[in-house]
Amino acid sequence: MTAVRRRRRDAVARFRGFKWLFAVRTGVMSECTSVVVTGALGGAGQWTVDGLLADGYDVVGLDQRLPADGGPDDADFFQVDLTDRGETAELLSTFEPDAVVHLAAIPDPTNHAGSRVFANNVLSTYNVLDAAGRAGARVVQASSESAYGFPFAQNLLVPDYLPIDESHPLRPEDPYGVSKVTGEALAGMTTRRYGVPVASIRPSWVQYPGAYQATTNREAFDLDELAALPAGRSPSGGAGNFWSYIDVRDFVSMVSAALTADVSGHEAYLCHAAENYLGVATSDLIDALYDDAPPCPVTGDDSAFTTVKAERELGWAPEHTWREAADADVAGPNFG
Repeated sequence: MTAVRRRRRDAVARFRGFKWLFAVRTGVMSECTSVVVTGALGGAGQWTVDGLLADGYDVVGLDQRLPADGGPDDADFFQVDLTDRGETAELLSTFEPDAVVHLAAIPDPTNHAGSRVFANNVLSTYNVLDAAGRAGARVVQASSESAYGFPFAQNLLVPDYLPIDESHPLRPEDPYGVSKVTGEALAGMTTRRYGVPVASIRPSWVQYPGAYQATTNREAFDLDELAALPAGRSPSGGAGNFWSYIDVRDFVSMVSAALTADVSGHEAYLCHAAENYLGVATSDLIDALYDDAPPCPVTGDDSAFTTVKAERELGWAPEHTWREAADADVAGPNFG
């Protein structure tokens, strides 16, 4: 037996043994105890693996490569090309997980050919969700606020209303945003075909404690300069998502909440911090950004995106703010 086959056999035994032991101790056979995480070596992926392990889940991580140091002792990792249907189906059918957290994707259209971004994200999502559905696993997948079309639009897009919620029309014109809209359509397909629940999380710009990239935008921001820009011009420096963000720890807590929530069919959830990262009143930002700004009934620097749906259906709310997290000394995972 090769080392790879032996490692896969041992991982499967641990995965199934954990589920059996949980069932014996609790008498519950349908509890979510085992999770496969795709994109496990990405920034958010590592934090997600770490958080799920801390919550007591049995975790298998999938990525294009293996962790250099082997990764956390309590998790198993496998190298896979998720655009290969055979590889993806084989691994998920072997592990028979209770849930799949699908995070793998090319994260934006700026450093790759658009055709590659779209093809990679859509094909991998189809393969993962279809295999998860066949395995009877519930799914939590990373969609994006880019599905609305604002972040990568060539010309400034005006929202229909504020704050933006999950029902706002999706109008992306870039390959990344369109790939996320397609991913949500695939989520609907999966629930209809296999009857498994799928939660699509639409996170904002993910920030890491002690290393907030949003700090650069905040320090360079000038409200008067924004107001002086010609009408219709899309400014750089965060305007594309209305200076929104989410701390990676809050993203992970939403993943965890979605794994245990009573989700039926496919549901999308915005995942944003409670406020913008500028410390400027959002209504002032919107007025400076648009000549024909929609009404902005947002208090102070509250986010232009609302997470009321996630609060109501998942019992989730963001806990971290840039004011304390930007310079926080937090030891995060680093096994990628």
